[in-house]
Amino acid sequence: MPIYEYGCDECGKRFESLVFGAEKPEGCPSCHGVKIRRLLSSCSFVSKGKSGEIVRSSASSCSGCHAASCDNCGH
Repeated sequence: MPIYEYGCDECGKRFESLVFGAEKPEGCPSCHGVKIRRLLSSCSFVSKGKSGEIVRSSASSCSGCHAASCDNCGH
């Protein structure tokens, strides 16, 4: 049961939904619109550099944020 990220084409809001099988959400939780699409979710990871140092990568656009998604902070 994966959690997918969706975008509403009617109000522009993004939301996450727990999906069972081939189901999809009934609509946007903000505006209840039905024109929604599944988005490619961003991810973050930790790896080691050549010298063994930890290199962090985050897809968040916030400079001090390490969240995997801006839905956590609202940006």
